[in-house]
Amino acid sequence: MYRVLFVCTGNTCRSPMAEAILKNKKLKNVEVKSAGVYAMDGGKASFQAQEVLAEKGIENDHASSMLTKELLDWATHIFTMTNGHKNAIVAQFPSTIEKTFTLKEFAIEDKSGDVIDPFGGSVEHYRKTFQELDYLIQSILNKLD
Repeated sequence: MYRVLFVCTGNTCRSPMAEAILKNKKLKNVEVKSAGVYAMDGGKASFQAQEVLAEKGIENDHASSMLTKELLDWATHIFTMTNGHKNAIVAQFPSTIEKTFTLKEFAIEDKSGDVIDPFGGSVEHYRKTFQELDYLIQSILNKLD
């Protein structure tokens, strides 16, 4: 069983989209959650993220979560959207170093790349981020199998 945790900043754009994409695949051996390093509990996904997910036929009933030690302990794989997120997690929770990766690092072995942050952008920016996330998630699934 894989327990995947996606992490971004506020848990309203990238990580909720990643969570929804992976959940939509309905894989029996994968559980998925998301959180934000600076999130407030209970917020909705951004309007644009909700719109893009709806366009793709992906249901989403997201409530933001602040990153906690319990979530980090739960996860077998922690995928961050940026190197900054990864560094913040590992600095505060050194025991997570073996299971914490940027999404691009794990998926396509790009250690310097960050996932596009659409925050504050148009729906088109969110569509581009969705496409990037969808591709990267398929890549991580190929590696996990």
